[in-house]
Amino acid sequence: MTSLKVLSVVGARPNFMKIAPFIRAVETHNATSTQSSMKIEHLLVHTGQHYDVRMSGSFFKDLGIPDPDINMEVGSGSHAEQVGFTMIAFEKVLAEQKPDWVVVVGDVNATLACSVTAKKEGIKVCHIEAGLRSNDMTMPEEINRLVTDRLSDLLLTPDELSSENLRQEGVADAKIRFVGNIMIDTLEANRMKASLIDLGTMTKSNYLGGSGFISKITGNDNYIAMTLHRPSNVDKQEILVSLVNFLMEEVAKEFTLIWPVHPRTRKQLDLFGLWGKLKKHENVILLEPLGYHEMLRLTMGARIMLTDSGGLQEECCVLGIPCLTMRWNTERPVTLKEHGGASVLVGNDIKMIREAYQSAILNAATPSRPALWDGHTAERCLQELLNASA
Repeated sequence: MTSLKVLSVVGARPNFMKIAPFIRAVETHNATSTQSSMKIEHLLVHTGQHYDVRMSGSFFKDLGIPDPDINMEVGSGSHAEQVGFTMIAFEKVLAEQKPDWVVVVGDVNATLACSVTAKKEGIKVCHIEAGLRSNDMTMPEEINRLVTDRLSDLLLTPDELSSENLRQEGVADAKIRFVGNIMIDTLEANRMKASLIDLGTMTKSNYLGGSGFISKITGNDNYIAMTLHRPSNVDKQEILVSLVNFLMEEVAKEFTLIWPVHPRTRKQLDLFGLWGKLKKHENVILLEPLGYHEMLRLTMGARIMLTDSGGLQEECCVLGIPCLTMRWNTERPVTLKEHGGASVLVGNDIKMIREAYQSAILNAATPSRPALWDGHTAERCLQELLNASA
């Protein structure tokens, strides 16, 4: 029996939901492989870009991801620091482990750093979730996507729009494989467990502030959910103040607003004097960052989702939750209403947000499932990797 050594890399929370199904696919393959089939030796490397337990450790436990075989513990820092320290540490890992393939997922700094390092060492790179493009070069993630895709030997795309992006950039068809969205594998594997979570209990156990949760939340799924973390939305005082005022004066006037607060956002809310005002509002509930199942439960019960997260756009599309995407562009256009999805781009313009919000209140979205978003993407990813290794 021949063997294939595969080293998968995760660095931050968005990666964890994408690698969990791939690891399960590898385990299933090894458990059912015959004497003549290729065995896979798989190692999981965590660069440690997210090192906080709530931001990282809980996700490993929730998603059944095994403890990393190697934890490089890079930690936080500027983009240059994270990329540089990751490359230095990962080079040593590659020299020791000598894998046949490095598998990277998504678009975080670890994805860029490890793909560059692997190629410099002559090791093949497979990129899961290739071809996404926002065409916004001010987004650090866009730089990561472009460089990773340019270097990768195997590009596994979540939708046909992404495959076409790569073709337009001159990537050979032989490298591109449309496999579907691996995030939806995780959604489908966990939605039943998430649905069993009691919303009131979850809210109380993660409670940071707000006045109304005891009377407002128990047994009531008719709320607005919110996440916010991108610098374009939280780093400038005038933008964050206007967003918070809209939330308090218009959204929370009609509905309970449930907001798991990213550490970066909480810091800025404190800095701009907004945290105390939010905590006093009778219809605002502020929560700690949530684990995967808790966040999925929150999304499933929401009347509307306001977010600047890419992954939540995809989940809302499949779940049929109206999604106001607080960005000016998206690398996931397949989730937009014009392509049959549930998401509307509103940026941080209050007029646009208000119009889309009022429309979403009156017109519920319906679930939309793009091609191959069927819960079996990880199996196709692994098969394409094996095909490329034959």
